[in-house]
Amino acid sequence: MKQITAVIRPHRLDAVEAALHGLAHLPGFTVFPAFGHPRGHGHQHRYADDEWKPDGHQQLVLLVMCADADAQGVVDAIATVARTGQPGDGIVGVTELVDVVRIRTGERADEAL
Repeated sequence: MKQITAVIRPHRLDAVEAALHGLAHLPGFTVFPAFGHPRGHGHQHRYADDEWKPDGHQQLVLLVMCADADAQGVVDAIATVARTGQPGDGIVGVTELVDVVRIRTGERADEAL
C-alpha cells in the first residue's frame, strides 16, 4: 500500500480531481489548504497588503492512499494535469504504508482501501 502526497496549485484542483475520477480504480482522496514557502522564487507579487506574505503562497495538499498496483497511475495522473510549466507547480511524494484500518468496519490493509 502507498500514501501519495501532492502539493498542487489551487486552480489545478478541478483538473486533478477529474483525472483521479478517470482512473480504473478510483482511490479516495483528501484535500486540505496549505501555505507554502517553495524552493526557488515562486510567484512574483506585484502589490502590497498588510496581510500578504510575499515569500510564500497558497497551495493545496492532496492525500491519497492506494494499493501498490495503482500508485504509479495516481502519481502520473496528478503530475500530468497539475503541471503548468511554471515555478511553483508543486511536488508529489510516495511513501509506503505499513497498515491501514477502516474505522467504520475494522477492515485492514488492502481491504480497507
